[in-house]
Amino acid sequence: MTSPGSGFERFGKTRKAEGGLRARSERGAIGESWWSQRFLATLESFALGGRLTRGKAYARKGQVLSLDIAPGVVSAVVQGSREQPYQLTISLAVVSDWTFVTEAISSQALLSAQLLAGEMPPSLEGVFTKAGVPLFPRSVGDLIMQCSCPDFAVPCKHIAATFYLLAEAFDNDPFQLLLWRGRSRSDLLSHLETPEALVDEPVPNVFEDVKVPQLKDMLDRYWVMPVPLPDRPPTVDTEPDLLLRQLPTPSPALGGPSLVAKLRPLYTTFASDTDS
Repeated sequence: MTSPGSGFERFGKTRKAEGGLRARSERGAIGESWWSQRFLATLESFALGGRLTRGKAYARKGQVLSLDIAPGVVSAVVQGSREQPYQLTISLAVVSDWTFVTEAISSQALLSAQLLAGEMPPSLEGVFTKAGVPLFPRSVGDLIMQCSCPDFAVPCKHIAATFYLLAEAFDNDPFQLLLWRGRSRSDLLSHLETPEALVDEPVPNVFEDVKVPQLKDMLDRYWVMPVPLPDRPPTVDTEPDLLLRQLPTPSPALGGPSLVAKLRPLYTTFASDTDS
């Protein structure tokens, strides 16, 4: 944080922000998924509960103008009581070596399948813990929080508001949490879909000695009536929003994470109409 200053920010009237990010939760707790709730609970365990609460109203009023998640750092712009919005960053060291994590995930078929489907099972946290690189911060010292406001408290309400919006961003896309820890969705999934052991293995040409018949010798078999498929219902059930969870987060120009939240109930409605 910057120098304490006069304390004007704490007692001045907050300027209304236009077009800011607004938390979906209008009252009560923020965070729907186990990982976002775990993230906020971890912060509260650092004795930040009271300070975090100061930013909840900011998050719900839409004072956070922008939020960007990159490996190791979250950047945000928050409108406070002064004309110029505050710039802030929340830094967390990235995982330096993903080898153990990736190998552990690849060795568990169910865990790999869940991640490929866009899900984040609770067992993933245990994988990170065994690798010696916990998924969530272990102490407040793991976080470097900086804000251009004059408030001397850490975190200030601008950083606290960002934490709540960050939790909802994790709700919309769990891979944003992994991105903060240093691995993008595409990089992680590419390692799961293409294990290194298979990449270096040459593929044998099993058709090298197969004799391909000429068309003139098989004209009498060129067209046959197709075998009818059995009339039976599908045997694999999927969640209505599976496609949404597999797609990357929309760009801010398309609505960002909030677009996914708006589309999810529509997919559920379409699925129920189809079933009926």
